[in-house]
Amino acid sequence: MLIDEHGFYGEYGGAYIPEMLHQPVEELKKAFDSYKEDKTFEAEYLQLLKDYVGRPTPLYKAENLSTKYEAEIYLKREDLNHTGAHKINNSIGQVLLAKRMNKKRIIAETGAGQHGVATATACALMGLECKVFMGEMDIKRQAPNVSRMKMLGAEVIPASSGSKTLKDATNEAIRYWINNPDTFYVIGSVVGPHPYPQIVAHFQSIISKEMKQQFKAIQRQPEVIIACVGGGSNAVGAFYHYLNDPVKLLIAEGGGKGLDSGLSAATSVLGTDGIIHGSKTILMQDENGQITEPYSISAGLDYPGIGPLHAHLIKYQRVESFSITDEEALTAAQQLAKMEGIIPALESAHALATLEKVDLKNKCVVINLSGRGDKDLETYISNIS
Repeated sequence: MLIDEHGFYGEYGGAYIPEMLHQPVEELKKAFDSYKEDKTFEAEYLQLLKDYVGRPTPLYKAENLSTKYEAEIYLKREDLNHTGAHKINNSIGQVLLAKRMNKKRIIAETGAGQHGVATATACALMGLECKVFMGEMDIKRQAPNVSRMKMLGAEVIPASSGSKTLKDATNEAIRYWINNPDTFYVIGSVVGPHPYPQIVAHFQSIISKEMKQQFKAIQRQPEVIIACVGGGSNAVGAFYHYLNDPVKLLIAEGGGKGLDSGLSAATSVLGTDGIIHGSKTILMQDENGQITEPYSISAGLDYPGIGPLHAHLIKYQRVESFSITDEEALTAAQQLAKMEGIIPALESAHALATLEKVDLKNKCVVINLSGRGDKDLETYISNIS
């Protein structure tokens, strides 16, 4: 899928890593290349998705939204997965891979907490030790997920540097990995050094695989697919099997307080080419190449970069990006709750807000509803009157 042997999507990607990580990264690459084609591994993974995660997730026609926007609007219900988001698809796959590699200790980073919960869940299931790095600010605003991780047996390690959010949690996880190279690092998005973007895309591609089957069953095909993007794991999952199809692909980024406010995470608009967390991509940085702090009301979208595949797709205009403000996301969340009886994650609310920015009349549209809103209730209550 657009990727070369060195892990580049066009000019983006690669593995820009310290010498200490070359061996574990190469070991991971060899294991993934071996097991991704292994029928026994695939069968165990798919069985877990079916019996444990609860896949396939429904493709739900949102009748009330469809009437409002004069379109056929479907929601891919990743919020109905075990643990409440798409993240479990990847965590189950990577932890299963770690077990095949005889790794006993797992680390992960998390922002909104869903990847941390998913990884802690998979580790509990498979009897592996789990440490999750999380920014101090995110620990406060995502307290329910912190409690869930701890109950699942994971150690939650605060990241107190920088903005104390996802970027900083990732920094701390990589530092720990460098000092403990025998650890298996479960990266939660399509970011990081090769082969991580490829691995995460592989496991999340189950989303678009199911979508194709479900639309075929109802004798329809989507004309527009919409997903939110921080690093971009749920968007890659939704787009994967449609990249070569005549389908419009839209991404919604965390616009924060606005593009000119200095408080935004709209990487595709504000970013330039650079290297972050082991890969070349588009990221938010100053004239000296120092990463600028992102901001979004959503803990899962305030990342200063974007996955290298998304950077490639943006550069060649295969996807169109939209900057969604905090206020627009909150309004969209409230609309879905009141019109369809579904409370979305704040991340997913950004994708929903795109409905107000595009003429979708008479189009068949699918929005990847990447997670449920339980974790964000305090934020909703504080910000919606």
